Amino acid sequence: MFFKKKVVETIDPGNVPQHIGIIMDGNGRWAKKRGLPRSAGHRAGAETLKKIVVFCNSIGVKCVTAYAFSTENWNRPQSEVDALMDLLYNYLQQVEEQFGGTNVILRVIGDRSALSDKINKAIDHAEEYTSSNTGLVLNVALNYGGRDEITTAAKAVAADIAEGKRKPEDITEELLSGLMYTKDVPEVDLIIRPSGEYRLSNFLLWQAAYAEFWFSNINWPDFSEKDMTQAIIDYQKRNRRFGKI
Repeated sequence: MFFKKKVVETIDPGNVPQHIGIIMDGNGRWAKKRGLPRSAGHRAGAETLKKIVVFCNSIGVKCVTAYAFSTENWNRPQSEVDALMDLLYNYLQQVEEQFGGTNVILRVIGDRSALSDKINKAIDHAEEYTSSNTGLVLNVALNYGGRDEITTAAKAVAADIAEGKRKPEDITEELLSGLMYTKDVPEVDLIIRPSGEYRLSNFLLWQAAYAEFWFSNINWPDFSEKDMTQAIIDYQKRNRRFGKI
């Protein structure tokens, strides 16, 4: 209760970031420090995501996009890929336990064509189960890459032009934004990357044009509501000019 009261006192409710992107980095390092397999770090990271999403929902954040598995992650050792896929499947299968009563809307963004039928069915179930909720939207970026997202949008426009449905002069930022996976949620305000790395790693490249960034040395499984509070407070201190003076 004390922590929640302190949050209300320190966060400006009129300037809460509406869309937060999270690069959930440091799961493997967290596990290594404890002599555990990397899969244990990924499981701990999944629990942290639930905790942070519930907290964000409670303070008025409208959307969280979490980087769960990139298009490049297929290049990891097969044993780790298999463990990640099993974890994602179980996470989606347990959607009632994970998000029942939270009012969170769960969506999966990315190229689903490379995923197994089992995982795709679990995605459909999870999205359907939470579709009538009205709270925060959680985008789980799965087999997602920012370059792939932009390329897919460009191909869609090119196909329309080839079929005579559009003209080249019809191409605008608004048109392309409407073809991104995040078209139905607010613009990304804040991108958080823990674990001491300082790069986007192909995450939300289009959407990050005017996003603020917040980095820390905390490994993702150790990321807490207090850390999220600090990230938001730091965000609120910044002067966002969007290219203007």
